Amino acid sequence: MDETVRRAVERAIGAMHEKLGEELTIDDIARAATFSKFHFSRVFQQATGVSPGRFLSALRLDEAKRLLLTTSISVADISHRVGYNGVGTFSTRFSNRVGLSPSAYRRQGGFQHRLAGEPLPGAKPAIVRGFVSAPPEISPGLVFVGLFPTRIPEGAPVRHTVIDVPGPYQLTDVPEGTWHLVAHCVTGPLTRRGTGLTGHHGPITVEPGVTARLADLRVRPKRLFDPPVLLALPDLRHRPQPVRQAA
Repeated sequence: MDETVRRAVERAIGAMHEKLGEELTIDDIARAATFSKFHFSRVFQQATGVSPGRFLSALRLDEAKRLLLTTSISVADISHRVGYNGVGTFSTRFSNRVGLSPSAYRRQGGFQHRLAGEPLPGAKPAIVRGFVSAPPEISPGLVFVGLFPTRIPEGAPVRHTVIDVPGPYQLTDVPEGTWHLVAHCVTGPLTRRGTGLTGHHGPITVEPGVTARLADLRVRPKRLFDPPVLLALPDLRHRPQPVRQAA
């Protein structure tokens, strides 16, 4: 990525973080990046995989998740802090993208008890399989792997699985369509920004007649340009982990 573009997108994301509770237009964000509106929208999408508006919306909901877990502020007050004029709109959007209502997210400590796949129809469903790798100095443990319709991991995954350690994975009964493959591992408190390891592959397309699709991905510490993981993941903290043999 060109260094000028990188710095422009960094300035834009910085402006988003600083003004999450304010009315912020694409023109405002483009000015912070010192780019024209139309050129900025194109390069931002290339750098992050999503539009500036979608990225800002995801940051607002991600901040709401943090506030729900770290404060006793009411849901209504949190909705205003992250830029929503009405608590009803906020609660509906939060529930759709996170998978839990704001109150349930707070009550359950940021995790889902059970995560169901999206029941999408598809003729002759395929298998998506591959290998999840991690840097050798990192031992992430349990890894969530899911397919989503968009670059942002939100709502119900099309299909998902959990693997004990980085390694081979397989998703079965994947319907035809174009999907984004995301791997994520929680490595610290959900209250800390940027916690966890993440990886992305895609978009990948499952076409008619395809029986298997190969897709490898690598998890790494979250970067500034990565969209937030909005989906509340299953609570894996108390799942027994495999005993690792000494080398």
